[in-house]
Amino acid sequence: MSQLLIETHVFKPKGVRLNEVRSKRGLPLVEGILATAEVKNGNGRYYSKDLWKREIDKYQTLVDENRAMGELDHPESSVINLQNVSHNIVEMYWDGDNVMGKIEILPTPNGNILKALVESGITVGVSSRGMGSLEDRGGVMEVQDDFELLCWDFVSTPSNPDSFMHLVRENKEFKAQDSYKNVNEILREILCSHGSCPII
Repeated sequence: MSQLLIETHVFKPKGVRLNEVRSKRGLPLVEGILATAEVKNGNGRYYSKDLWKREIDKYQTLVDENRAMGELDHPESSVINLQNVSHNIVEMYWDGDNVMGKIEILPTPNGNILKALVESGITVGVSSRGMGSLEDRGGVMEVQDDFELLCWDFVSTPSNPDSFMHLVRENKEFKAQDSYKNVNEILREILCSHGSCPII
């Protein structure tokens, strides 16, 4: 039976800072591993490389058409809700068994929250959302051929251990006051999204 397959699992992040790059539209980019084939993930699920290759080839059409969008946090839905969109994938490629990606953070309300978190040094994860069925193969839940990739969402705890995105930025020291300013911006953004905009 086909079901919504979302991947969330607690994992301690590993962070690396890279050189700053902007998209063609001048928006911040993050990059990293989108998915890993041929491993059991934190949810006990296994995706074959052939399955990922098939879905990546199909998803590339969305990347080429500039509509490979995702949300901030996994919703319990197979629909990508435009009012919750935070980012758009602009490039994907393989590195061994890893699906790599460059993701543009959009200037939407959720994109601004995501941007503020990343700029504050918070390491965020990215996780796939798709529909498909599972088969138990001796304690490993193998994702079956009916799997359909819907998108990648940003999450705090991805099930793929290496799927943490990092802001692509120039090497520079963060000042403590900048961190406080960014935290205040995050709090203001969250409060404003709930209809209360205090002056912070």
